[in-house]
Amino acid sequence: MTSWSVVLASIPSPGSGGISIGPLELRAYGLLIAIGVIVAVWLLGRLLELWEIGSTEDASSIGVWGVVAGVIGARLYHVITEWSRFSGNLGDIPKIWEGGLGIPGGLIAGIAVGAWQAKRRGIPPTMVITASVPGIALAQSIGRWGNYFNQELFGRPTDLPWALEIDDAHNLGYPSGTTFHPTFLYESLWTLGLAVVLLRVQKKYRLAPGRLLGVYLIGYGIGRFWIEGLRIDRTNASDVFGMRWNQWMALAAIVGGAIYLFVTRGRKWPDDAPLQVALRKQALGLPPVNDALERIEGADLAEQVDTDDGELDRTGPETDESVVDVADVHESVADVADADVAGVDVPDVDAAGVHESDVDVAGVDVAGVDESVVDVADADVADADVAGAADVAGAADVAGADESDAGVPDVDVADADVAGASVADAVAGESDLADRSAGNRPDSAIADRADDDAADRADDDEPPAL
Repeated sequence: MTSWSVVLASIPSPGSGGISIGPLELRAYGLLIAIGVIVAVWLLGRLLELWEIGSTEDASSIGVWGVVAGVIGARLYHVITEWSRFSGNLGDIPKIWEGGLGIPGGLIAGIAVGAWQAKRRGIPPTMVITASVPGIALAQSIGRWGNYFNQELFGRPTDLPWALEIDDAHNLGYPSGTTFHPTFLYESLWTLGLAVVLLRVQKKYRLAPGRLLGVYLIGYGIGRFWIEGLRIDRTNASDVFGMRWNQWMALAAIVGGAIYLFVTRGRKWPDDAPLQVALRKQALGLPPVNDALERIEGADLAEQVDTDDGELDRTGPETDESVVDVADVHESVADVADADVAGVDVPDVDAAGVHESDVDVAGVDVAGVDESVVDVADADVADADVAGAADVAGAADVAGADESDAGVPDVDVADADVAGASVADAVAGESDLADRSAGNRPDSAIADRADDDAADRADDDEPPAL
């Protein structure tokens, strides 16, 4: 009963360090690293496309270079820190399937070469680093299970329910049946959680390119520091001032990440990141990965069309809007609704003697009319010498106006409507506009007509004879 309790309360050791597929045997360690790499490159491609700064093709190219460099760097780091194991047997250096990869060396070499390849493909290296670190953490989470199959890098003895069983050939001389801390599982779960945190942080805070690496260094450094403190595997650099070498490296990562975040504090992800990448790729002659340039060109074209056609120039050449703007009968000058004066020739209006009683201008909207020319405010046209007050033809380019004439001849105000007041109603009695001639009349004729009108009014006002 006790033996069953021990078995159920621990993680059994694997029966083999490889997976057999017919005559082919795959080392689980190498297979899991390869799976981790594939997942990391896939996630990199997804983020590049989501942020519109690259493609899956870019991710594959960057990933291949970065992974190869990372594996070499990780192996060299392990060999250097464990040189006594390889100094007399150099043939074991390339045998990575037997284990022995140093994460710090892999990160340094992989990130450096991946950034270089990103620059060659027209993507800012810091942007690629930001998109890479969640995948790196995820790859570590998967790859750590290779330590389980190799029965290596476990922690000190423990009887916790999740303790790891190690067979006698790998238990470093401990009594048979001793169980240990599954440090591979701790780091696998830690880096999996770190990958999720990195994705959430970047989505919520939109950190500037490269800053997410600082978050990764702090997060991974904290986890690696306490997990490394549990390990009992013997290394040449296992004790440096009372701590394992990798614990010092973890502290360096934490401090370095914190300094980097402090130096770059307050910076955000650029809104024009897709445009930056599009311009870089265009300069390098590479195919585009987004439509940023097309969107910019479309926006510029729309803005130009809006500028050219959205606001029309209604004043016409040499038009003085302070006098009157009738070239296009702009509503701000005169709203001439419903008054049809087609065929009415303004010079036929005899204004010399017309009194307010004869012309109803109360509803005329004369906004914009220069009162120095015609005093409409007092609506007393009798005192306004229209012929001499202003040369309207010279002051405003009136549709159809002949500028060679001195007065207002040939002014065609067809379609003009003055604030609902019909000009036909505005001129009373003697002023029958429809019967007037369209030509200019001499000043003497205007004067004669004024005298006749005055005489008629005098007769009308004369009291009846007794």
